[in-house]
Amino acid sequence: MPDSPVTSGGIVGTVLATVVGNLYLVFGTLLFASLACLAGLIDRSGNTTFRLARLWSWGIVLTSGLRLRRSFTSPLDGAEPVIYMANHQSLFDIPVLFITLPGQVRMLAKHSLFHIPIFGWAIRLGGFISIDRQDRSRAKESFDAAVDRLRSGTSTLIYPEGTRSLDGRLLAFQRGGMLLALKSGLPIIPVGIQGTFEVQAKHSFAIRPRTVHVRYGEPIPVDGFGIRQRRELAERVRREVAALARTEVAQ
Repeated sequence: MPDSPVTSGGIVGTVLATVVGNLYLVFGTLLFASLACLAGLIDRSGNTTFRLARLWSWGIVLTSGLRLRRSFTSPLDGAEPVIYMANHQSLFDIPVLFITLPGQVRMLAKHSLFHIPIFGWAIRLGGFISIDRQDRSRAKESFDAAVDRLRSGTSTLIYPEGTRSLDGRLLAFQRGGMLLALKSGLPIIPVGIQGTFEVQAKHSFAIRPRTVHVRYGEPIPVDGFGIRQRRELAERVRREVAALARTEVAQ
């Protein structure tokens, strides 16, 4: 991945990245979300929307002074649908994954994001799947939609912690992602992101340029697990993600 033109040196680099990066987050997001809304009306598959999401992501990475390093434990070409499960430390996890993920992917996102004008419309038209944990009936609808999406041949991205970590340590995994994998029968690809917490932690406005590493692990087949073994599956995936992210596991 190419280096960003924004300097990453000390206070000056942080100030520059904070100003330029946050301006892009506002105006760049507005621009690309508007384009994605138009694209979603024309291309119902969502593929064009995801390509626009990748361009939007490159804008965030470049204006924020980040450098990306991607590695694969085993080859992944994105041709077959899988379920990616990654740690979640920062807002920047989304763009770095959109850039590095192979093939077309749709993300499971919290329900509140879909209510944001223009941005919410864009991700809905792009085929992203809303998750409402407060409403059981809607949660079931979201689960069924995710299964249908996987069966249609498109991979899904999940943050199984359910929220961003406040201290960088890996939180407990929610059961929904494991149930989705078991229901679909598709392998899980553990993904470890290292560096985004230092770029911008939750509730922080400052952006600190640095190198971010994204590591993709070996596929974890779910054939040997049943519904009763979902906790064992969650712990195995969690250990793999923690090792790839090189982060501590919260107790």
